[in-house]
Amino acid sequence: MKKARVLVIDDEASIRSILSALLKKNGYAVKAADSGESGLDAYAEFMPSVVLLDLKMPGIDGMEVMEALDKRLSADSKIIIMTAHGEVRSAVEAMKKGAFDYLQKPFDNDELLAIISRATEMVRLTRRVKQLEDQLQQTYGFENIVGVSNKMKSIFALMHKFAATDGTVLVWGESGTGKELIVRAIHQASKRKSCPFIVVNCGAIPAHLIESEFFGHEAGSFTDAKQLRVGKFEAADGGTLFLDEIGELPLEAQVKLLRVIEEGNFHRVGGTQPIAVDVRVMAATNRDLAIMLEQGTFREDLYWRLNVLSLNVCPLRQRKEDIPLLVEYFLQKFATPLGVEHPAVSGGAMELLTAYEWPGNIRELQNCIYSAMTVAAGSSVEPADLPSRICSEEPDEAKVEAAGTSLAEIAGKATEQAEREAIQNALAKTGGNREKAAELLGIGRKTLYRKFEQYGIK
Repeated sequence: MKKARVLVIDDEASIRSILSALLKKNGYAVKAADSGESGLDAYAEFMPSVVLLDLKMPGIDGMEVMEALDKRLSADSKIIIMTAHGEVRSAVEAMKKGAFDYLQKPFDNDELLAIISRATEMVRLTRRVKQLEDQLQQTYGFENIVGVSNKMKSIFALMHKFAATDGTVLVWGESGTGKELIVRAIHQASKRKSCPFIVVNCGAIPAHLIESEFFGHEAGSFTDAKQLRVGKFEAADGGTLFLDEIGELPLEAQVKLLRVIEEGNFHRVGGTQPIAVDVRVMAATNRDLAIMLEQGTFREDLYWRLNVLSLNVCPLRQRKEDIPLLVEYFLQKFATPLGVEHPAVSGGAMELLTAYEWPGNIRELQNCIYSAMTVAAGSSVEPADLPSRICSEEPDEAKVEAAGTSLAEIAGKATEQAEREAIQNALAKTGGNREKAAELLGIGRKTLYRKFEQYGIK
């Protein structure tokens, strides 16, 4: 495990020596500085988690050092003030300005180690939260939704607009089109991104448990309610509640859902006090809710309450120009876990992938690429590595060659043209900056350079 770093800034050599020895003995990496000036230099070089800072020093004193560090401190570093007995007021003032804690000289070693332990643990947790937030952004940011087709450009434009508002969103489209990914990206780009994102699969909840799942219950409210349970609406307070497969919700539950969306409060099962929440509701469905309205299986008032902001995610077969980019995305995604260096898809395999109709949409394509990379003999996916349904039947070299003179060849040429135009448009938008163009296209720089060579783009 990496040692936590502690910087000691004190003009007394004996203090620096004692603290350095004590901290090293207890597993810390330590650097010491004998003045405020040298302490500032040491901080920039050492980047510690914790700074032990003496208040009274010649030249730049502790308060001045703290003010200087305040402008360059990483958000998660902590300062612990060291002060003489009569300087407690100054130490308290330093804490008001952001110091983590203070110690009086002569200090107790156990107390010192306890305070440093708390500070380093807080730094560790802060860094971990930041890391998770970054990972979340990388996973669910707009840039991770791949597409250059006009249909996807329209979806991106709506996503940006929806993220800037707080309205209810209804996303509809076939299974496997990435509806949840789109909803998560909208949440991550909204003002609620630091608050909870709670998912409810409406089709997976037994009918008799729906009310408890949504609103929670009080202890003893029914036979199995042994303790208080917080429902999904309460858990999502301040954030977003995503109702997946909303078309599967029974009519009785639809009434109760409508009420809480409209009023912003509810009662737990068995409860008597209303609970107010601030929740943004987003829903998704692969069913045609308009037909369900006619059939009487979905409430019209709930439909219009959910369908404030509407987004239709088109199936993959209607935006085939995005398939090569998606294939490249999945190649890079699975390369490390599968141990494949420089993954690629041959021209013949790409022709077949582009010609296929993809009834399972992006989810099916993702699974197909994972399967093909797993069974491929080398780093390149060949037609024979694809599932038999992609080729209609088990291919041999003659059939693959024949496929090149049919619809697959036409689709392949269309794909090449779409890729070439997409790359040229990206370069135009970024002023010729290849790195930014790669980011805009959602592919790696090496992949972009290969495309330059493939299509003769200068």
